[in-house]
Amino acid sequence: MDKMTLAVIIGNRDFYPDKLVAEGRRDILAVLGEIGVEAVILDEAATKLGAVETWQDAKRCTALFKANGDRIDGILVVLPNFGDEKGIADTIKLSGLQVPILLQAYPDDLEQFTLEWRRDAFCGKISVCNNLRQYGYPFSLTELHTVYPTSDSFKADLKRFVSVCRVVKGLKNARLGAVGARPNAFNTVRFSEKLLQAYGISVSTIDLSEVFGAANKLADDDPKVQEHLEAIKAYVTTEGVPSPALVKMAKMGVVLDDWMAANDLNATAIQCWTSIQQNYGINACALMSMMSDKLMPSACEVDITGALSMYALQLASGQPSALVDWNNNYADDPNKCVLFHCGNWAKSFFPEVKMAYAEILATTLGVENTYGTVAGRVPAGPVSFARITTDDRNGKIRTYAADDMFTDDLLDTFGSRAVVEVPGLQKSLQYICKNGFEHHVAMNASHSAAILAEAFETYLGWEVYYHSRGEAFHGAWLNYAVPSHRQALGANAGDLENASPLHDHPQAMRDDLHLQPMGGRAEDLPIPVGHQIVL
Repeated sequence: MDKMTLAVIIGNRDFYPDKLVAEGRRDILAVLGEIGVEAVILDEAATKLGAVETWQDAKRCTALFKANGDRIDGILVVLPNFGDEKGIADTIKLSGLQVPILLQAYPDDLEQFTLEWRRDAFCGKISVCNNLRQYGYPFSLTELHTVYPTSDSFKADLKRFVSVCRVVKGLKNARLGAVGARPNAFNTVRFSEKLLQAYGISVSTIDLSEVFGAANKLADDDPKVQEHLEAIKAYVTTEGVPSPALVKMAKMGVVLDDWMAANDLNATAIQCWTSIQQNYGINACALMSMMSDKLMPSACEVDITGALSMYALQLASGQPSALVDWNNNYADDPNKCVLFHCGNWAKSFFPEVKMAYAEILATTLGVENTYGTVAGRVPAGPVSFARITTDDRNGKIRTYAADDMFTDDLLDTFGSRAVVEVPGLQKSLQYICKNGFEHHVAMNASHSAAILAEAFETYLGWEVYYHSRGEAFHGAWLNYAVPSHRQALGANAGDLENASPLHDHPQAMRDDLHLQPMGGRAEDLPIPVGHQIVL
């Protein structure tokens, strides 16, 4: 992934000790260097200690930021003391930067609570946030209100924020490719190009006839075809796959790679059935798997917003994504289900993988026309889900994101497949169904949902349903309580599933739950819109 750059503003108020500002500068530059992030920051001689306090300081800092604007991905505000909220807000306004903002504030040490060491950044951070709200700038916060930059807590905050910056920048400049028309039977993957374009997301198109025509003109011994053929064989075991089918895949791969390069595309969505089998004689799954594994996500059935969802997860995690079907129940377990697709998942999801044919499509299209799937089983581990959809009736973009787990439960079937455990799955499925989301969902072998929720809602203004790992839903209320109330609710710390509905308990207890909505309306409960919960 590209190296990220943050514009750094060190806040200051003149009557606080200078050594606190100098310490803050040293600390933050050391931490940024440790995680590999470049800093654009005032020189210590440009203003007093290189910090921002006055209008003139703001102008000097603005000039620096404008000179480096093309490479700035986010803004980090550091408060070693109370800081000057106007100077910070004015700097951001004058810079013209429209990037994510993170605020950090130092804690005070009660053993050094004297004029010589007192910071008051706890209070100053609230004032800076107030000003940013007045000026109309969205921003992110650290998990702890005050935190030392050198702490593990802040380093985790910073890494998460850098990922948010990467997601926001990537999506605002995303270029997607639609290869062919959607399958006629799949209205579910329809989307609005115009709504995507309003957020800077562009879609380029190519007809399958153009792809087949260009591929058929390539000679079998063309160097690029042979190179791609060797890449396919190196990528996946092809034993039992006819050589002519592999050559066709190689030719199509050359055409798709050239088209993506010519149009600077980040991701594609391909009409993977039935024209390609009927008119060209292969499945494109292996090619799509290879692209996704190289961090060029490729989605099935011309699901453009599915490809965008894959790309968002990839930006958040730095790992390949896949597009899957919410496909089957898992026996009678209400919190588990089977994920499936013919076989286009990146091979990095699997410990073992082989090329096969699409067994379902082969029943009507013939085995000889459906070689090219990637078959494998995903082992136990973390998984994040994400879905972006264009809500054309209401003229907005809506999303959901979740962190859950792959399992090793027995699954005897074919294709690209996995079993997942999702606490509260049935309520989540009700939300997906009632709100018209697609049957496709993007997945990634990470826990990145919180990053997407922050990027989608705070900086892109999209509606978010956020389901974090371990949540379960019962009755008309979310069944979560602060530790002091868990016993009264009938749930132990590790047994939230057995909690009784909150409406059975006193209002005072419900009022003490610290629920923080992340989108949507309270009246939408019991199918709650995205939220964060403090336990």
